[in-house]
Amino acid sequence: MKVITADHLTKRFGDFTAVDDISFEVEQGEIFGFLGANGAGKTTAMRILCGLSKPTSGRGTVAGFDVTRQPERVKASIGYMSQRFALYDDLKVSESIRLYAGIYGVPGKRIAQRTDEILASLGFEGERDTLVKSLPLGWKQKLAFSVAIVHDPRIVFLDEPTGGVDPAARRQFWELIYQAANSGMTVFVTTHYMDEAEYCDRVTILVDGKIEALDTPAALKARYGAPTMNDVFFQLARGARRGAD
Repeated sequence: MKVITADHLTKRFGDFTAVDDISFEVEQGEIFGFLGANGAGKTTAMRILCGLSKPTSGRGTVAGFDVTRQPERVKASIGYMSQRFALYDDLKVSESIRLYAGIYGVPGKRIAQRTDEILASLGFEGERDTLVKSLPLGWKQKLAFSVAIVHDPRIVFLDEPTGGVDPAARRQFWELIYQAANSGMTVFVTTHYMDEAEYCDRVTILVDGKIEALDTPAALKARYGAPTMNDVFFQLARGARRGAD
């Protein structure tokens, strides 16, 4: 079942084309990697699909809703974790979970139970009353992911969620992604860490706003005769002209 579609999506800012005529589909329960260097257009494309920005042309649907005509329905159907996901440092861990549960419309009677479930799943039972600012960065990112899906959405969008996190914490974060996907949730994740591409069911490689490749990691490595996804990416992106966003 297709839960995300992009049909010739394009986004221009004046004379600059940030997203250039991209088309793809994502299946339910899939971990879909949206890869590219800084400035490739990943975040712009994700913002369109999340109903946060309108495309200049083309069409997109998420959870069956049109991203241009029904952006509020899209937002209500997804979880979203941005590069700078706003956890409030002066809230306790449990307060953060309750806050976002309320924002996402979790019924009041369910919030306390959901809070306990998340604390247990993260192994944070002993951190219930810890201030967020006291948590290590990797722990903050895991908490941010968990509150982004506190309402059990069908789809979660993650925009470079492991940026600045050490390798061990990144692996732990990806364990949470696998758990979400195993539950049937679709995970759409952008990253510029090419080793993380190996964890995805399929990946798209974006270069200068265009899709240069889309397939499973194994198929892409075979196609380009490359031992790693980093080598695949280097072959495709070495001619990129853009700098950072």
